[in-house]
Amino acid sequence: MIEFFKTTNEKMEQLADLEDGCWVKVTAPTDEEIEILSKEMDVPKPYILDALDSEERSRIELKRAEQDVRHSLVIVDYPYESKDELGYAMYETLPIGIVLTRKHLVTITLRDLPILEDVQSMKLEEYDTTNHKQFLLKLLYAVSYYYLKYLNQIIKQTNNLEIQIKQSMKNEQLYAFMAVQKSLVFFATALQSNKAILDKMEDVEHFMQQEDNHDLLRDVIIENKQAIAMTDTYTQIISGMSDVFSSVISNNLNIVMKFLTSFTIILSLPTIVASIYGMNIKLPFMHNEHAFALILLFTLLITTGVTVIFWRRKYF
Repeated sequence: MIEFFKTTNEKMEQLADLEDGCWVKVTAPTDEEIEILSKEMDVPKPYILDALDSEERSRIELKRAEQDVRHSLVIVDYPYESKDELGYAMYETLPIGIVLTRKHLVTITLRDLPILEDVQSMKLEEYDTTNHKQFLLKLLYAVSYYYLKYLNQIIKQTNNLEIQIKQSMKNEQLYAFMAVQKSLVFFATALQSNKAILDKMEDVEHFMQQEDNHDLLRDVIIENKQAIAMTDTYTQIISGMSDVFSSVISNNLNIVMKFLTSFTIILSLPTIVASIYGMNIKLPFMHNEHAFALILLFTLLITTGVTVIFWRRKYF
């Protein structure tokens, strides 16, 4: 799908056709739409196909001031919410291709993104589609913002899992915890790749010519570094917590088994006494008129004594 947007009077308006200075939003394009982008908008076809490759790594091909190049390509990894094979919530990354031409900025993605929806509604900040370089930098800033946003959600998810695991005897929470670990691995890899292209953009002259663009690029780099630091920190924390949580679940199960074993032993004592006095042989007190009461009293004393011993030893 191909959509056209342009900022007018500080509002993002959708256009019916292509205009100079507009933002071209391309989402999961068909073969026909790829041909339109390539021929009518003069976007190199390899750029489009690279952006649609889910395994494509972050990279950059920027035109420099001394070169007569009509296009620039920036591919970055962006985060999105998903579920793992067992249905537990996790976060993955996919590439987003941003192509700068002389008259337009084109974004190419495999799926519709919350990031671009926020850009359309200007929830994060104001955008100017006619200033392509600044628009590109603000898109990169939005990507870094979403990494930090999802990292905060991962923290809350981990805290909730920690509370559940303290009283859990099942593996469901551990599976959810594994999904969190996988999310952090995806984030760490993607953020390092994004850092490489941001560092490279610092060396490109036409991004440093305007002071506003220079400051904005610095802000993007700082946000990306913050996301990297948070990812590294939580990866280390969660790696240690994973072993602890496995031990907690195992210990919870052992406590339950200890209680059930103790309870079974206590219940077996009256059964043993009753079985002995149920045998068809001569037994003590068999002719005593108070034999039944004495047996009950004896059984009660043994059961109470064993219960007190188990309780003092904290078997339950």
